[in-house]
Amino acid sequence: MRKINYPSLSGIFPCLIVSLLLITSCKQNQSVQKHTSAKTGSAEIKYARGFNIDYYDNYKLVSIYSGMGPHADTVQYILLSKGAKAPEGYKKAQLIQIPVKSLVAMSSMHIALADFAGAANAITGLGSLQYVSSSIVRKNIAVGKVKEVGIDGTMNEEVLISMKPDLVMVMGNPDAKFSKYETLTGAGVPVMLNSEWLETTPLGRAEWVKLMAALMDKETVVNTKFDAVEKEYHRLAEIGKKAAVKPSLICGMPYKGTWYVPDGDSYMVQFLKDAGTTYQWANIHGKGSLPLNFETVAPVALKADFWLNVGTVNSKNDIKAIDNRYVDFKPFKDGHIYNFNKKVNDIGSNDYWESGAVNPQVVLGDLIKIFHPELLPDHQLVYYKQLN
Repeated sequence: MRKINYPSLSGIFPCLIVSLLLITSCKQNQSVQKHTSAKTGSAEIKYARGFNIDYYDNYKLVSIYSGMGPHADTVQYILLSKGAKAPEGYKKAQLIQIPVKSLVAMSSMHIALADFAGAANAITGLGSLQYVSSSIVRKNIAVGKVKEVGIDGTMNEEVLISMKPDLVMVMGNPDAKFSKYETLTGAGVPVMLNSEWLETTPLGRAEWVKLMAALMDKETVVNTKFDAVEKEYHRLAEIGKKAAVKPSLICGMPYKGTWYVPDGDSYMVQFLKDAGTTYQWANIHGKGSLPLNFETVAPVALKADFWLNVGTVNSKNDIKAIDNRYVDFKPFKDGHIYNFNKKVNDIGSNDYWESGAVNPQVVLGDLIKIFHPELLPDHQLVYYKQLN
């Protein structure tokens, strides 16, 4: 069996909590520069490995670690207040004026980061207006304050340049060169990579809110909110890890004949470990997904205690209609199938991929409630629902 780090369309089928454009995993630069406190406040990066922020008296230096293997590199950004002089020695760094007043966001995660920081009103452009959960952003879309600019790869550069946003935030992709954005950067439009989906822990992924805080000068409020998230996550993880019984599970459903399951180093598997479960592929190294066939997953599924994250289906009948063989799986017979689509709104947007990304403590609470209901008797499922 050959393992490749090439994830599926995760918003639809697999258990791996990643965005639709996941392509491969990468070896991120693990170096962390010395943190320097600033008079204006700062944010300490404790869990995230994909970026770092160094604070100086007159500017902030953001480093985004990108690339693959021996070709890993660092993209740097100088964050300057209006009127401040740019520091010397950073010829290749992009300059971003802060606080950012006009942000173009290319994924639901970026919306969640801005919402968390209390800066959702700064979003003036989105890759697509089709799937949005934030009430603030939806209101601004309705009154014409947010433009659609096209998803990454088919972005309308003319529209973006005419908008003159303070920043365009795109998904970091290890297979793509940053040079693809030269037209925008050459026209004076800063482009920032966001590779949160490569983080190996839920808290590491959620900690990208501190990057948004630096852009918006919202460190104080975001630090306070993230500290609460961190504390609650650790409290719940201690409960989950101490569970006497570790139920087994399978994740996802096949997509075009391939059953993608989370690699062992992915943040989804960390969720499963913290929730007190037994996961068949927990020791597979990689941050992407492991592509398997039905015949490989079926023997595990026949005996599994739970079936998690089954895409867009809403009932057991929906699953049966896809493939009648699923009715033989133990979790199908026992009714232990749970999906992450409880918070889908009227336009089909699933808030699990938005607010759920920056509230890992709530997601973990849901998972512990599913696997060990006796441990959290008062918890009500927020993002997950049981399929009947």
